[in-house]
Formats: sequence, structure tokens, C-alpha cells
Amino acid sequence: MIGQCRVQFEADGRTVVADLPTGSGGGKQSVGAAVTVRYQADDPQVVAREEDVGGGGGTQSASESSKVKTGPPSAEEIAETSKSFFDAWATGDASAAAVLTNNEAGAEPVLASYGEDAHIGKVKITPGPPVGTKVPYTVKATVAYEGKSKPISYASELTVVRGLTTGKALVDWEPTVVHPQLTEGATLKTGESSTPAIEAVDRNGTVLTKEKYPSLGPILDTLRQKYGETSGGSAGIETWIEPADASQPDVNLLTLSKGKPGKVQTTLDANAQAAAERAVKKFAQASVVAVKPSTGAIRAVANNPVTEFNVALQGKQAPGSTLKIMTAAMLLEKGLVTANGAVECPKDAMWQGRSFHNLDNFDLPDGSTFTQSFAKSCNTAFIKLIDDTKDDAALPKIAKDVFGIGLDWQTGVVTADGSVPEEVGGEAAAQYIGQGTVQMNVLNMASITATARTGTFRQPVIVPQALDKRELATASRSLSQSVTQQLTTMMRATAAWGTGAKAMSGVGGDKGAKTGSAEVGGQDTSNSWFTGFSNDLAAAAVVQSGGHGGDAAGPVVAEVLKAGG
Repeated sequence: MIGQCRVQFEADGRTVVADLPTGSGGGKQSVGAAVTVRYQADDPQVVAREEDVGGGGGTQSASESSKVKTGPPSAEEIAETSKSFFDAWATGDASAAAVLTNNEAGAEPVLASYGEDAHIGKVKITPGPPVGTKVPYTVKATVAYEGKSKPISYASELTVVRGLTTGKALVDWEPTVVHPQLTEGATLKTGESSTPAIEAVDRNGTVLTKEKYPSLGPILDTLRQKYGETSGGSAGIETWIEPADASQPDVNLLTLSKGKPGKVQTTLDANAQAAAERAVKKFAQASVVAVKPSTGAIRAVANNPVTEFNVALQGKQAPGSTLKIMTAAMLLEKGLVTANGAVECPKDAMWQGRSFHNLDNFDLPDGSTFTQSFAKSCNTAFIKLIDDTKDDAALPKIAKDVFGIGLDWQTGVVTADGSVPEEVGGEAAAQYIGQGTVQMNVLNMASITATARTGTFRQPVIVPQALDKRELATASRSLSQSVTQQLTTMMRATAAWGTGAKAMSGVGGDKGAKTGSAEVGGQDTSNSWFTGFSNDLAAAAVVQSGGHGGDAAGPVVAEVLKAGG
């Protein structure tokens, strides 16, 4: 008697279901363009399947077919998979390319939009030598839109992985496979720009471009999004990345035809910015900001590497001993110390069960002054004074009331405005030396230095307030003249003969500094922090895993200060 049995199995990454006749002596039956099932008479089990993909073909037993390959893909698989993916992508076959990834549903619309929405064609992809499972490559293509065309080129990389269910070598799907700046949910587009282009200029009218000043790229994109409509310009034809988050600016990749850019005035200084760009490039991960103390005008912002997340303005890290500027101001205000008064600086100190020590366990002789402890960055001198404050919240209060930390800064771009949360016990003590729960970036530290320099917080700005009449943050009070003078005197000592002397030796004018190092997340080498001033310019820098403040971040700050602004 002839009946039917239903079989189901995985083939080529898809589920195959087939109804096969039984009781007819067995045979073979095609159940798809690439799959043939061989079966035995009166046996409801599939004994084997034969696959013919791309003309290859072959037969596996049931036990063999159930085995999925494991382990890293071989060099041959990496080469074959990446080539097939590149070929499909280059010819505009989004579905064929997507099948070769481990996320077909996520990959296909992005690959399809490459040609349909971004109008990118004539694609040539040149792979480089694989590095393990990673394949670097360059893309050269042409963007064509309404009779206008322009070449576009860039480099990216992909990773080939083993498919979890199929065992096949597949491209590990990430949007960056299509373009290195493409993020999850973002889309590539070509057309009339959503906002007119801008021509950003520095305080002296020098045009600022992302090509000449790479660190300004994300800032210029934000300024365009925020002020493009009101800057008097007209839209052009462009290729851009539209982020998933509508509050984020578009990232321009190519201009096919220029509209009329509108002019946007910034507070930046081209010379200081150029120096900042040079300085951060000497380290793998570094950030620096310069601010004019008398006005709050931001003169330079630089990061290496340059990413959409602006570490200099949006970062949140413990700043180490550079925060002793604020702690010293609080202790001076309370009358617990004077710049020339004696304080203890032992090798170590205990506070509520938490031990603190100085770098290399140094100490200072009896009778040493507070200025000496500040200039030599003595942690224990600050810790031993905690009890006298009789207020665990003293530091958070002065942070907000005098230094403007934690207020809503309206700089003209997105910034994180610092945080010194209220703590008790050992955590409160750690804050005194810039550790624990204190969160700062180099913009915050440059501003703290600027406030110490003049005694009054002036909210940093990167575009003049007059541009949009926005309300700037204001602190509730200033430092007294006496505290300001003592604070700047101690910073001058740090730059003259303290821990900042070497870095600041080539800086002229009336100068001061404070060094810092901060251990974050159990890292082997501490982050290097440094902040300083020269005349009416303050700057702060951080070098990730740079060690002592004066060794890495110090030279970055010095180079910017020497440029002036």
C-alpha cells in the first residue's frame, strides 16, 4: 500500500518539510532547488539527504548529516565566504549577500538600502589579507543621484564565524560591515540634505573643517543640526548616515553638490585647536579641552581616536588628584588650612576602615606646608583633614555652588557636566582625592581650573550665547579673593617645583598646574590626568592608561597652553 510520510530537516540554513510516498520501494525525490531526499521503502525515516549547491553535490548518511561543524572557520572557509559575500554585495544582490550572514533579517534591509536609498553603485570591493577570522577590505563605488555623481571610498572589515545551527562559515553581521560609521538602526541616504550645510569659523574668522581638524567632526555635525536652519544657508545634495536616534545629528559622508552654507560663529581658536589635535595624536587614547577663564569660551577640543561619542565633552571618569583643586578650595574656605600653614603628610592614613597612601608611600617632614602637600600631591594630607570638616557633603556642595558642577550646561553641544554625589564614610574620603564616585571629563576639569583662576564660575560655551539667546548655567556664589589667591599660589608652586614642573617647564606667562592619576576598573596602569593655566587660558587632558599625570597628560596640556588662545 502506498502512503505518505512527512519529513523535516535543516538544509542550507532553512527548514525543509516534505511529504514522501511510502510502500513504493523507495527512491529519491526533489524537495527544493538544492536538496534531494533519498528514502527506503516503508521507512518513515530519512536515511540520507543529497545536496547539490552550486553544482557541487554529495551524499551524507543520517548520522553524518546530523553533525554540525564546530570550531573556528578554516582559512579556506573564510576566503570563500567573504568572497561570496563581497560578490553578492557588489552586484547589488542584497538577499544573496544577507543569506551569507548570521543575521539575514537584519542584514538584508541595510544591504538593500545601499543601492536603493543611498544610490551607491559600481561597487568594487578589494579584500586585504585576513587577520585570523577578520577580513579587512576597501570599498570604491560611485554615488549617483539626479544626474550628479561622485566617487566614494572607505575601508572596513568583517569577521567570519561558524553558524551556531548550520555549522556553516558566515559573515558576523554588524552594520559596520557596510560602512565603518554605520550604527545599529542607522541608515545610509542620498538626497537633498535635511539641513543646510554650515561654515563654522573660529573667533578670528578662520574656517574650521573636519578635514583639517578631525576632532571637530562630531561637533560640526551637531552645530549643523542645531543651527543649520537659522544660519542663512540652503540645502545641497549629499550622502549621509541618518542615526536611529532622531536627536543625534546626521553624519555627512559625501557632498554631490553644495548648497549655500550658512556661517556659524564659534568660540574656538584655530591655533589652539591645531595644537590640541597634534598633542592627542601622540597617544592611543587621549582627550584635551582648553577654556578661557575670564569668559568661559572653549578654545579647543580634541580626542584621539575620534568617535561619535565625544570623550572630551561627554566622558565620565574619576579625575584623580586634579580634583584636589576643588578639595583645597573647600578646606581653605572653611579655614581648616592656609596655603602656608603646616599640615601632616604621613605615608598612609586610615579613614573609617579604608586605607589611603601616597604614591610610592612617600611622606613629607613635620612642619611641611599645605602648599607643599598640594604641589607634591600628598593624598594623606587631604584625608587627615576630613574629620575637621564635620560634613560629608561639604565637597558636593562646593562643587555645585561654586564650581558649577552638575548644573545643566548649555554649551551649544551635548556635554556631561560632572558629578560629585553625596557620600559617607570611606567613599566620601575617596572623593577628596578625585577617586570613588566622582565623575568628570576634561571639559569639567578645564572649567574647574578656570574657576580657581578667577574665583568665579563662567559656564563654558562653544558658540556665543548671542547666537540663540539660550540661558547659561550660573553658580550661586564665587570664591573669596583670599581663597582664590591662595589656590592659584598653590597651583603656581605645582608648576614651578611640584609634580607639574617638568611638563610646564616650556610654558610661559603666569602659570599653574595640578597633576592626577586615577585607577579605574582595576586597570594595571592608571589614567594620566593634568590640568593647568597660562595667563587667561586653562586646559585639562587625560591619557587613558598613561600613568603619572605629569608624564603623559602634562605634555598634552603644555602644548595647548603654549599655542595660546
